[in-house]
Amino acid sequence: MNIDFNFEDVDFNLLDEQSLKDWIAFAIQNQHCFTGNLSYIFCSDEYLWNMNKQYLGHDYYTDIITFDYVEDKIVSGDMFISYDRVCDNADRFGVSRETELLRVMIHGVMHLVGYDDQTDEEEAEIHKMEDFYIDVYNKQFRK
Repeated sequence: MNIDFNFEDVDFNLLDEQSLKDWIAFAIQNQHCFTGNLSYIFCSDEYLWNMNKQYLGHDYYTDIITFDYVEDKIVSGDMFISYDRVCDNADRFGVSRETELLRVMIHGVMHLVGYDDQTDEEEAEIHKMEDFYIDVYNKQFRK
C-alpha cells in the first residue's frame, strides 16, 4: 500500500497527511477492496484543464480527473485535483475548503472502487458515499 500526495503548481498545506492516508485506506477496505498505489496530484485549474483536453478531449475545467489502474480488488490510480476548483466550489456550495477537498479526494476513490455518476441515481449514490466518508473522517480520523 502506498498513498502519495504531490503538488504540481499549487502551494497549500494539506490536513494531517497520515490521517488522510488512514482514512482513504479505511474507505477502500470498507468497500471490500485492498489499497494498492494511489497518487494524489494537486494542481491548478490551468494544469488540469490542459490534462482534460489532452487525455479526455474535454475543453472545460473540472475538479478531479482519476486515472484508474485497479486490478481485481486492488485499488490503484492517479487522481489529479484542481485546488483552484476546490476553493471555488467550496465558496459556491458554502462549505469549508477542507470539507470540499475531502469530498473531491474521496470522490476519486469511490470511482476507483466502482461507483459511477453518469445518471441521477448514480450521482445521488456517490454523493451519499462522499457524505458518509466525510463524516467518518470527522469522527474517527481528524486530529
